[in-house]
Amino acid sequence: MRRLAAAPLFSLGFRPLFLAGAGFAALAILIWGLWLYGHWFDLQPAGGMLAWHRHEMPFGFAAAIVAGFLLTAVPNWTGIPGVRGGGLIALVSVWVVGRLAWWLPLPTGLILALQWGFLPLLAVMLGRDLVAARKRENYPIVFMLGLMAGCQALTLIGLYNDDAGLQRQGVLGALWLVAALMTVIGGRVIPFFIQRGLNRPPAPAANPLPTRLLLIGSLLTAVTFAAGLNDSPRWWLAGLFVLTGSLQLMRLIRWHDRGIWRMPLLWSLYLAYGWMALATWAMALWHLGLIGQQSLATHALAVGGVGGLILAMIARVSLGHTGRLLQPSKGMALGFALVLFAAGCRVLLVPFSSLGLGLSVVLWCAGFTLFLRHYAAILLKPRL
Repeated sequence: MRRLAAAPLFSLGFRPLFLAGAGFAALAILIWGLWLYGHWFDLQPAGGMLAWHRHEMPFGFAAAIVAGFLLTAVPNWTGIPGVRGGGLIALVSVWVVGRLAWWLPLPTGLILALQWGFLPLLAVMLGRDLVAARKRENYPIVFMLGLMAGCQALTLIGLYNDDAGLQRQGVLGALWLVAALMTVIGGRVIPFFIQRGLNRPPAPAANPLPTRLLLIGSLLTAVTFAAGLNDSPRWWLAGLFVLTGSLQLMRLIRWHDRGIWRMPLLWSLYLAYGWMALATWAMALWHLGLIGQQSLATHALAVGGVGGLILAMIARVSLGHTGRLLQPSKGMALGFALVLFAAGCRVLLVPFSSLGLGLSVVLWCAGFTLFLRHYAAILLKPRL
């Protein structure tokens, strides 16, 4: 056990959790695609395949990546050594047990209970260090993790009571909370990555008001989903999504630099953030009755926004924190493009052809498989 705890894999949170999250992203969507096309085995998870898919994408895949990023970022913010060794092994084990429990012959209540330990434990670990370092400006991140744990509890209660409405509220609330987290983190790191990657002079400090409005608006959108207010079109909610989408678009305009298009680590982040803005505008159009399927906005956010940003961010963070040159391989650049094209297939082709769904599954799985192909050795070996 001591030898395992001392391994490079458990020296920082991003190493095991980026690997686990990316691997799970490819495997879970492969299973979902096989089931949709009738090629999966008779084995079914607790609650059925739809309930499993809904739960596992935000609370399995996205939660692992968010945890890996925050466990690596918070020590930089606080100056306090991060969770590593045995503590990190324990946290990762809680996540792994949650993923496996769905498929084990256990009582439903126990299966669902095993899902809920990861996010509260993560919030306690991060909150302890932020409070000790008095980093009050980062307290909202712990608050968001608490809200996400609340959304997961709502989802699990819906699963236990076979209430599809509660499941939907909890899952969509969590998805938009992940988007809110990425709005906060992306607003900090994307312009910094662009400035450093292109050797541009530091930009003058921006007016903090739009950033605060965007944070509040992003949190409110997540709360409206968790409260079930997006189950039917409401004109007044369209205003909230227009405001949030406009602030997202303003960011994209402010960040744009022609130089980003020659650097995969930059255009991948920029285009994925664009998908997040597009999803917000799509929700506004749905509330105004101009789009018929809310699921198009949901998958624009889930596949293009969250999936695309996650893949771009973990590729960049993994290189930087292992001492490698910030230059991904051509194969990884292809992976970025594949996930962004997967979003296009899911949103633009599916309304016209079921082939779009299968293409989206294949492209998504290929994109995350390419990450594993090019980054597994990097994450398993010591820092250069």
